[in-house]
This record gives sequence, structure tokens and C-alpha cells, in this order.
Amino acid sequence: MSVSLSQIPVAILAGGLATRLRPLTEKVPKVLLPVAGKPFLTHQLELLRGQGIRRVVLCLGHLGEMVEQEFGDGGQHGVELQYSFDGPKLLGTGGALRQALPKLGEKFFVLYGDSYLITPFAPIADFFEQSGRHGLMTVYRNEGLYDTSNVVFRDGQIAIYDKKVRLPEMRHIDYGLSVFRASVFQERPEGIAFDLADVMKQLVAQKDLAGFEVPERFYEIGSHAGIAELEALLASER
Repeated sequence: MSVSLSQIPVAILAGGLATRLRPLTEKVPKVLLPVAGKPFLTHQLELLRGQGIRRVVLCLGHLGEMVEQEFGDGGQHGVELQYSFDGPKLLGTGGALRQALPKLGEKFFVLYGDSYLITPFAPIADFFEQSGRHGLMTVYRNEGLYDTSNVVFRDGQIAIYDKKVRLPEMRHIDYGLSVFRASVFQERPEGIAFDLADVMKQLVAQKDLAGFEVPERFYEIGSHAGIAELEALLASER
């Protein structure tokens, strides 16, 4: 039986400082940067709504209030938007998810705030349910092309994931879309900064992180080159 995407919220991690895009991001958060004539978050929400997603929780830090002011409850984009703020100190990608758990429920997608991912979400949700595991990472056979490969994906399993140690057998990359059960984060204390990558490494060690390979490349606005590529894609779709 297929999982209804309207029942699964998406957490968008958008609390970082976006130092690679300075000075553009000194006064504007990355998700509000204009891409093809609209704030990037508009494109992201339209993409998610087209997938059947109806609930989105934005995990915000740096200049996050500007995002809430601009997007409100999400009604004009056809989604229900909620906000979770880091507070006085940045909590990192993992700490931000821990903070947002009351708004996310028992299971949820996680998407980075600078990612534009055109792969279908429904097969990923179904695969996660069938896997019986507590987390899922999507991977793309990158061969070092779009960014540094950081995953050894072997026989349908994530054998190694490491963003710091590079190994020659790493052919795949973390695509930027994952699924988790809330219990993965509930065991960690609130208000403490930690990285989502560390959670994923722990799940790999426990053989509790499913791997789902996607054929579509990813787009991102984490760099000036990435913005230019995404603008070209969006222009071609008009």
C-alpha cells in the first residue's frame, strides 16, 4: 500500500549562515535569495506541493524572522507552513530537527534549505516504510561530478558515509533528501548543537539507515555556480 505524502511533513533545514554566498546573505537568508525572479523558497514549496506534500516545517536560525514575515502560514503556496527557530545559538542540522520534533510528528522527510530536488518522493516514502529502518538516505551516483562524493553504496546498502574522510571507492553522494522516525532524535537532549551527518553515521554503523538510489541529479543554491545552473533549469521549464 502506498504512503500518502499529504500525511508526511517535510522539515527544511534553513538555519545556517550561508557564508559561501556572502555578501548576498549578510542581510537576506539564503532561502529568500531571488532565483529566476522569485525567492528560492517559493520554487521549493511549489516543487513540494506538486509532489503531494501539504505540511512543511521550516527550521530557521540566521535572519529566520524575515522568512516567516514573507511566507506566513504558507496558504498562498498551497501548503501549511510552520516554523521552528534555533533560538539564541545555532543548533546545527541535527539540533534543529530535535527542536522541531513537536511540530513534525512520528516520521518526516528532511530537505536542505538550498536543495532543489526533482526526484519523485512517493517511491522513497514507500521504500522507507518497507525497509523497517529508522532512517533513509537518498544517494546519487555522482562520481565526483557535482560535489565531492561521500558515500560507498554497495549491493543496495550504504556501507560508508563520511563527509570528512574521502575514500577512492566513494562513487555516490548524499542527495539531500532523507526520511526519519522521530525516535532517532528523541534520545538526544534538547538545545544542544549537533550535526545530522553524525546521526546518519551512527545509523549506518547500526545498519539502521536504508539507502535509496535516485537517477536524477540534484540542483542547489549553495554556490553562485549552483544558482546559475538552477536558473537555467527553471528557464527551460517555462
